[in-house]
Amino acid sequence: MAALGPSYQLGNPITKVHTDAASGEKQHATWSPYDDNGGTVVAVAGEDYCIVAGSTRLSTGFSILTRDASMMLQLTDKVVVASAGMQADRKALHKLLQARNVMYQHNHGRPMSVSAAAQLLSNTLYYKRFFPFYTFNLVAGLDEQGRGAVYNYDAIGSYERSGYFSAGSGKGLVQPVLDNQLKAASPLLLPPRSTITALPLDQAIDLVKDVFVSAGERDIYTGDRVEILIITKEGIRRDELQLKLD
Repeated sequence: MAALGPSYQLGNPITKVHTDAASGEKQHATWSPYDDNGGTVVAVAGEDYCIVAGSTRLSTGFSILTRDASMMLQLTDKVVVASAGMQADRKALHKLLQARNVMYQHNHGRPMSVSAAAQLLSNTLYYKRFFPFYTFNLVAGLDEQGRGAVYNYDAIGSYERSGYFSAGSGKGLVQPVLDNQLKAASPLLLPPRSTITALPLDQAIDLVKDVFVSAGERDIYTGDRVEILIITKEGIRRDELQLKLD
C-alpha cells in the first residue's frame, strides 16, 4: 500500500505531536479517518447464475451498532455491488455509483452491463487512491452471454474477474473453504483459472450458506443475518439466512 502514502494507509492512524503548555512535555495524539465496521460478502458465479451474499451486522470494536445493515447495491436486474468495511465510506461509494448508473442509462438508453459496472467501480476507486474508500468490494452479475461474473478489487481499483470471491472481516475463514470446494483440480503446478464454477445453482446456494454459518461461529463481526441475492436470466430473487445473534 505504499502508493497511498504514509498518512492514509488503510486502517493506520495519523499521529500528531504537540507540546503540553503546563509541563512542556511532548505528547502524541492519534486519530484515524477510518473505522472498520466489519461484515463479510461472498459471490459465486455459475454457468447461468450468479450468487452474491452479505452479512447484515454492523459493528465497531466490540459493540454491535445494528443487526440490519445491507451491504448490497443493486444497479440493474443483472448487476449487484457488495461492499464490506466502513459504513460511511460504503454509503458514499454506493451513492456515487448509483448516480453514475442513472447518468449511464440516460446517456446510453440501456442498463449498465456487469463489465461496465466493474470498470466504473475500478475508476471510482482509483480516483480516490490518495484517500481511498475503506471498503472491500465485489461486483457480481450476468455478462452479455448470460454467464455469471464476479469481479474482485483491491483498495485502489485494480480488479480481476474470477469464478468466486469473498471480502471483509470473514474472508480469512471463507476464502479457504471456497478454494477447497470450487477451485478446479489439476495435476499441474499452476492450476487453470476459471471465471465460472461448475456447481449447480442449488448446491452453490447451500455452499454460500455453509460458509457464512462457519464464519459466524468464529468472526464476531459476521452474524445476525445473511442477505442473499440470486441473479438469473429471469431477474434477481432474494433469500436470507439467520445466523447467531451473539
